[in-house]
Amino acid sequence: MASDLLISSLFNVQGKIVLVTGGSSGIGKMMATGFAQNGATVYIAARKEKQLQEAVSDIKKVARGKVEYIVANVGSKAGCNALIQEFRKRETKLHVLINNSGITWGGPYNDYPEEKGWDNVFNVNVKSIFYMTAGLTDLLEKEANNMDPGRVINISSTASVDPKSEGSLSDVGNGTWSYQPSKAAVNHLTSALALKLGPHHITVNAILPGLFPSKMTAFGIRKTGEEAFNASQPTGRFGRPEDIAGLALFLASPASAHITGTHTLLDGGARYRRHAIAPATKL
Repeated sequence: MASDLLISSLFNVQGKIVLVTGGSSGIGKMMATGFAQNGATVYIAARKEKQLQEAVSDIKKVARGKVEYIVANVGSKAGCNALIQEFRKRETKLHVLINNSGITWGGPYNDYPEEKGWDNVFNVNVKSIFYMTAGLTDLLEKEANNMDPGRVINISSTASVDPKSEGSLSDVGNGTWSYQPSKAAVNHLTSALALKLGPHHITVNAILPGLFPSKMTAFGIRKTGEEAFNASQPTGRFGRPEDIAGLALFLASPASAHITGTHTLLDGGARYRRHAIAPATKL
């Protein structure tokens, strides 16, 4: 039997049920909008109900499927379990889980706070991925097979492969000391979950975004200036909604059914800028 290689089939997410944590703003909202516009049923989860309501209203303007929200805080196992329990009240299966919730914290090297700086960052950025995925595995594998597996997409960061903790995204004298290690842990956890869930017909992949406009990057963009940030990008621009949504749609589509355990950098090549060789100069 010939394979169906039409784009409309290869990249079809029509009718899929998608849950996006941290889906009320930034790249979470961008991805949720992409799925909704292409006919998926989309649930977004976050802490602030007003922001969720506004996001759902925006997404519904282009949606071809149902869009709903769930108020949730994934900063603890109990919070993850509450979100999972509420989702189960509404759906009996899940096709795509996007673990997008993430936070950062800036502080001085010699006085970096333990609870806000380390514990909370790892709770949201790393532990929530494990608890959300483990708690929803049975729904992800419910209709899964090796041609159309369940999908888990974890949102990491280029910070996971760049050890620089002091820079333009934190205030002078401060560093994001826990953020880089937490995102490196996301990459490793993605690989471990891909190995664990492969036999269950569930793929697990990570996206490592570079600079996208969001609440998390707003401070650095204001401090440095948008033009300066754009000038530092080989492509001359920030990441855009179609960049992140396009990759997420691919990783949830039939076209990526045989892809798992990957960590895909999405930064327009910016990671290479700081390693560039200086141009030759006259002696």
